[in-house]
Amino acid sequence: MNIPFLDNWRKRHEEAQSASLADAVSSDPEGAAQLLSECELLRNQAEDAGVELDDSAESLSALDQLLPRWREDPEVAPWLGSDAGLYLGTVLVRTVPGAAWRLRPDGQPVVRLESGRELDVLEEGTSWAETGTPELSQRYAEFSEG
Repeated sequence: MNIPFLDNWRKRHEEAQSASLADAVSSDPEGAAQLLSECELLRNQAEDAGVELDDSAESLSALDQLLPRWREDPEVAPWLGSDAGLYLGTVLVRTVPGAAWRLRPDGQPVVRLESGRELDVLEEGTSWAETGTPELSQRYAEFSEG
Protein backbone atom coordinates (compact mmCIF):
# COMPACT_ATOMS: atom_id res chain seq x y z
CA MET A 1 0.00 0.00 0.00
CA ASN A 2 1.38 3.39 -0.98
CA ILE A 3 0.67 6.14 1.54
CA PRO A 4 2.71 9.23 0.53
CA PHE A 5 2.68 10.98 3.90
CA LEU A 6 3.84 7.76 5.59
CA ASP A 7 6.68 7.39 3.09
CA ASN A 8 7.76 10.98 3.79
CA TRP A 9 7.61 10.38 7.56
CA ARG A 10 9.73 7.23 7.24
CA LYS A 11 12.31 9.06 5.16
CA ARG A 12 12.61 11.90 7.70
CA HIS A 13 12.75 9.41 10.58
CA GLU A 14 15.50 7.36 8.93
CA GLU A 15 17.49 10.53 8.15
CA ALA A 16 17.16 11.66 11.77
CA GLN A 17 18.36 8.29 13.06
CA SER A 18 21.32 8.34 10.69
CA ALA A 19 22.19 11.90 11.73
CA SER A 20 22.03 11.04 15.43
CA LEU A 21 24.33 8.03 14.93
CA ALA A 22 26.69 10.20 12.88
CA ASP A 23 26.73 12.76 15.69
CA ALA A 24 27.45 10.02 18.21
CA VAL A 25 30.29 8.57 16.14
CA SER A 26 31.99 11.97 15.97
CA SER A 27 31.18 13.38 19.41
CA ASP A 28 31.00 10.21 21.54
CA PRO A 29 32.95 7.44 19.80
CA GLU A 30 32.83 5.15 22.85
CA GLY A 31 29.06 5.56 23.16
CA ALA A 32 28.62 4.85 19.46
CA ALA A 33 30.89 1.81 19.76
CA GLN A 34 28.76 0.57 22.64
CA LEU A 35 25.59 0.99 20.57
CA LEU A 36 27.08 -0.76 17.54
CA SER A 37 28.35 -3.64 19.69
CA GLU A 38 24.97 -4.74 21.03
CA CYS A 39 24.39 -7.43 18.36
CA GLU A 40 21.60 -8.98 20.43
CA LEU A 41 20.50 -11.67 17.96
CA LEU A 42 24.06 -12.87 17.38
CA ARG A 43 24.84 -12.85 21.09
CA ASN A 44 21.69 -14.89 21.82
CA GLN A 45 22.51 -17.43 19.08
CA ALA A 46 26.06 -17.73 20.36
CA GLU A 47 24.96 -18.11 23.97
CA ASP A 48 22.49 -20.83 22.99
CA ALA A 49 25.40 -22.67 21.34
CA GLY A 50 27.64 -22.20 24.39
CA VAL A 51 29.89 -19.57 22.80
CA GLU A 52 30.86 -16.52 24.83
CA LEU A 53 31.25 -13.34 22.82
CA ASP A 54 33.87 -11.43 24.77
CA ASP A 55 34.93 -9.07 21.96
CA SER A 56 38.10 -11.06 21.29
CA ALA A 57 39.57 -12.50 18.10
CA GLU A 58 39.14 -15.96 19.62
CA SER A 59 35.39 -15.44 19.84
CA LEU A 60 35.32 -14.79 16.08
CA SER A 61 36.93 -18.21 15.55
CA ALA A 62 34.31 -19.76 17.82
CA LEU A 63 31.53 -18.12 15.77
CA ASP A 64 33.06 -19.56 12.60
CA GLN A 65 32.62 -23.04 14.12
CA LEU A 66 28.89 -22.70 14.83
CA LEU A 67 26.48 -24.87 12.88
CA PRO A 68 24.63 -22.41 10.62
CA ARG A 69 21.09 -23.31 11.69
CA TRP A 70 19.98 -19.74 10.99
CA ARG A 71 20.25 -20.41 7.24
CA GLU A 72 17.06 -22.46 7.55
CA ASP A 73 15.15 -19.27 8.40
CA PRO A 74 15.32 -16.65 5.63
CA GLU A 75 13.93 -14.04 8.04
CA VAL A 76 16.78 -14.48 10.53
CA ALA A 77 19.81 -14.75 8.24
CA PRO A 78 19.95 -11.08 7.13
CA TRP A 79 19.58 -9.79 10.71
CA LEU A 80 22.17 -12.23 11.97
CA GLY A 81 24.48 -11.19 9.14
CA SER A 82 24.22 -7.55 10.17
CA ASP A 83 24.92 -8.48 13.77
CA ALA A 84 27.90 -10.62 12.74
CA GLY A 85 29.32 -7.71 10.76
CA LEU A 86 28.83 -5.29 13.63
CA TYR A 87 30.45 -7.79 15.98
CA LEU A 88 33.44 -8.16 13.63
CA GLY A 89 33.71 -4.37 13.60
CA THR A 90 33.44 -4.26 17.38
CA VAL A 91 36.32 -6.70 17.79
CA LEU A 92 38.44 -4.72 15.34
CA VAL A 93 37.73 -1.37 17.02
CA ARG A 94 38.43 -2.77 20.49
CA THR A 95 41.58 -4.70 19.66
CA VAL A 96 43.34 -2.98 16.75
CA PRO A 97 45.12 0.26 17.62
CA GLY A 98 43.78 3.16 15.57
CA ALA A 99 40.70 1.30 14.26
CA ALA A 100 37.50 3.33 14.57
CA TRP A 101 33.90 3.37 13.47
CA ARG A 102 32.99 5.71 10.65
CA LEU A 103 29.71 6.31 8.90
CA ARG A 104 29.58 6.61 5.14
CA PRO A 105 27.41 9.40 3.70
CA ASP A 106 24.62 6.84 3.23
CA GLY A 107 24.74 6.09 6.98
CA GLN A 108 26.38 2.68 6.64
CA PRO A 109 28.87 1.91 9.44
CA VAL A 110 32.35 0.84 8.39
CA VAL A 111 35.56 0.30 10.30
CA ARG A 112 38.43 2.53 9.29
CA LEU A 113 41.98 1.55 10.10
CA GLU A 114 44.78 3.98 10.87
CA SER A 115 46.12 3.34 7.36
CA GLY A 116 42.84 4.67 5.90
CA ARG A 117 41.71 1.24 4.73
CA GLU A 118 38.01 0.60 5.35
CA LEU A 119 36.04 -2.58 5.92
CA ASP A 120 32.34 -2.77 5.07
CA VAL A 121 31.46 -4.90 8.07
CA LEU A 122 27.77 -5.30 7.17
CA GLU A 123 28.70 -6.76 3.79
CA GLU A 124 31.22 -9.11 5.40
CA GLY A 125 28.75 -10.25 8.07
CA THR A 126 25.97 -10.84 5.56
CA SER A 127 28.26 -12.92 3.37
CA TRP A 128 29.33 -14.95 6.40
CA ALA A 129 25.74 -15.57 7.52
CA GLU A 130 24.60 -16.60 4.04
CA THR A 131 27.56 -18.71 2.89
CA GLY A 132 30.04 -19.08 5.74
CA THR A 133 32.73 -17.29 3.77
CA PRO A 134 34.84 -15.43 4.34
CA GLU A 135 35.25 -16.57 7.90
CA LEU A 136 35.01 -13.76 10.43
CA SER A 137 38.33 -14.75 11.97
CA GLN A 138 39.97 -14.65 8.54
CA ARG A 139 38.69 -11.12 7.85
CA TYR A 140 39.85 -10.07 11.31
CA ALA A 141 43.34 -11.45 10.63
CA GLU A 142 43.53 -9.66 7.28
CA PHE A 143 42.42 -6.30 8.70
CA SER A 144 44.19 -6.44 12.05
CA GLU A 145 47.51 -6.41 10.19
CA GLY A 146 46.64 -3.01 8.73
